[in-house]
Amino acid sequence: MTQPKLDAGRFKAMERAGFNRIATRYAQGAHLRADLAEALLRAADLAPGQQVLDLASGPGLLARDAARLVQPGGWVLATDIAEAMMIEASRVNDAESDVALRASTGFATTDAEHLCLPDASFDRVLIGLALFMFPDEGKSLKEIRRVLRPGGRLAVSVWGPRASVPLISCAQDCIARLLPPPKFVRPSVFRFGEDHTLAAALADAGFDDVRVSPCRFNCHFTDSESYWQAFLDLAGGVAESMSRLPYETQTQLRESVKIDLDAHRNRKGDGFTFEAVALIASARA
Repeated sequence: MTQPKLDAGRFKAMERAGFNRIATRYAQGAHLRADLAEALLRAADLAPGQQVLDLASGPGLLARDAARLVQPGGWVLATDIAEAMMIEASRVNDAESDVALRASTGFATTDAEHLCLPDASFDRVLIGLALFMFPDEGKSLKEIRRVLRPGGRLAVSVWGPRASVPLISCAQDCIARLLPPPKFVRPSVFRFGEDHTLAAALADAGFDDVRVSPCRFNCHFTDSESYWQAFLDLAGGVAESMSRLPYETQTQLRESVKIDLDAHRNRKGDGFTFEAVALIASARA
């Protein structure tokens, strides 16, 4: 049977709706990925005075950390396809007490495949856990290379192999077991999970000096409800799809995932711990 093709427009619309839905909650799970964010910023090798573009920025968490690292004289542009994310990021930035830091971050709603930005205008580009959500990653990467200055660098994080990220796969398996197959194709969040696959995508877009390394970290949850909510708050389009299910089905999913979590219960019985592996890559334009 012929597999359905990805409808990029429909996929983007669902992702945008999902991330708009979770915009005010997304930051609540930031502590779970703090080690990963730090590793990505180290790979970017940020320095004072640099101009930085943060793609798929969400509520601007990575952008704000980057803005601190490029002071004095640096500037960060945070972008996302979901306008509610940019509104939330701008709201938080407006509350920043450091006037210079507040002025060093800008916000724009944009699609990574169509960057309305001048050629060679940034020293660094960041993409945290988002490249796998770009339907045409080749087009996006070429756009990124266009806006980077010669010698500028891209730093990107992606999920590792599926088997090494039960943080995501546990919820996915529960959904697949209880629900019929989705009506339209979604790119796998693990499609760049092998280092050679990620390196090849960057090289194919014209980047060189590609460096890929794993980042291992743990996520802790007090109960199954906090795990499930954290998954939804990361999931974008999946979260939007889940929100459209009947209440009874949503309840069934929440109850079922409790059983699946037993394999990750802490020895003391005080919650659950998930190991996760991500890949961090940097590459030169």
